[in-house]
Amino acid sequence: MTEHLNHFIAGTGVEASDGRRIALVNPVTEQVYGSCARGTAEDVDRAVAAAQRQLEHGAWRQLDGAQRGRLLVKLADLVERDTDMLADLDADAIGRSPLEPRRLDVPNAVANLRAAAGWANQLEGRTIPTGGYFGTKTLSYTVREPVGVVGAIVPWNSPLMITVWKLAALLAAGCTVVIKPSEETPQSALHLAALAREAGFPDGVINVVTGYGAEVGRALCEHPHIAKISFTGSPEAGREIQRTAGVLFKHVALELGGKSPQIVFDDASFEDALRGCTLGLFANQGQICAAGSRILVQRGIADRFAAALADAAQAVKVGDPREPGVQMGPVAKKAQFDRVNRYIQLGIDQGATLLAGGVSTPERGWFVRPTIFANANNDMAIARDEIFGPVGTVITFDSEEEAVALANDSTYGLAATVWTTDLVRAHRVAGAVKVGAVGVNCWSPLDANLPWGGVKTSGIGREGGFGGALAYTEEKVITVLLPK
Repeated sequence: MTEHLNHFIAGTGVEASDGRRIALVNPVTEQVYGSCARGTAEDVDRAVAAAQRQLEHGAWRQLDGAQRGRLLVKLADLVERDTDMLADLDADAIGRSPLEPRRLDVPNAVANLRAAAGWANQLEGRTIPTGGYFGTKTLSYTVREPVGVVGAIVPWNSPLMITVWKLAALLAAGCTVVIKPSEETPQSALHLAALAREAGFPDGVINVVTGYGAEVGRALCEHPHIAKISFTGSPEAGREIQRTAGVLFKHVALELGGKSPQIVFDDASFEDALRGCTLGLFANQGQICAAGSRILVQRGIADRFAAALADAAQAVKVGDPREPGVQMGPVAKKAQFDRVNRYIQLGIDQGATLLAGGVSTPERGWFVRPTIFANANNDMAIARDEIFGPVGTVITFDSEEEAVALANDSTYGLAATVWTTDLVRAHRVAGAVKVGAVGVNCWSPLDANLPWGGVKTSGIGREGGFGGALAYTEEKVITVLLPK
């Protein structure tokens, strides 16, 4: 089926201002199956204007928190109703097994919308006692107001889930939005916007402009009526966004990936750690910001654990994810395929021991074999750089102190996992690793009530939880002089 996708602006489908389009390519067959509008600065300007009208003068401005919450509940119900469709849209766009978004991405999106529905009526101000005003008593209080029109720039790896992380919180806060989905995966964002219209959101509250980051993303960052940019993607793009947005003093929230360590102590449940590390490496073809691709293993079990990981990698059936029994599809695009293979070759060239997988040369499709390296060190490119593919690197440590030092010896700081049955050690190590989120005996737990984000090169700001909604507000202070 050929898809012809357009922008969604002020409640209707809109072609690009200059008529240009972007081809959509199936990563399994490498065949073009459709196209989306290639956005321009003019398209962004039109979408921002629609969002600004609703924010300042439209029906959206008149809604209170409880009313916004009811709309979010309706949207959650519609997303849940369309679970299969939304899961398939995301899975087909990047060659992912459709079971993964059905089990994780869509339920997480629904949970975030329902949680945000509750936050919408809880964004309260506070009263603050002061010393008065030149001897006269005052009443000082604060109110929470929406920060403004938000530019939400979303990656291709989990399109629906990450879009909703941003959307649910900003809608709870009363903001309006222009969403720029990845040019490879615009489908679910466009369907989500249509569902919001069905739920009763006023036209112009949610707008979607498809296109390239250099065109649409830059126009959002430079637009004078965009108050905040929320971006998930690479550190390189994040730096450029911060430079551009900073000139206009925009708020920014940046989630910029990671190189997450999974620390396996010799007292851990071997089978639980093996399952968890395998999941952290190979879910979504390793195309996850929190992928646990640095496997730090205590020396006494390191050889056995690396061999078991290699066996698990070799047991993964790679192919068309729509075929029975297939567990892993291709990576999402040709550039990613080339990048992952380049790092695999670097690992070999730098002296790591290849235990499973290796450089892939499929006849058709961007399939990468699950790959495990052992006898590596923390200075190798495969241990330091975010590869964003199904590649794991096993590094050996002797002591707890060495494990923490290795874990922290990274420019990234998004997530980490600690595998141990020693409760005291678990708390001690969790407190010592410099990341935004730690899982103990579980990999990268995501929940609508938990904040998510990183430190160091992994970004600034948090999404999720009540704090995620607060981040889309400004606190205004009002002081009233009280008569004597």
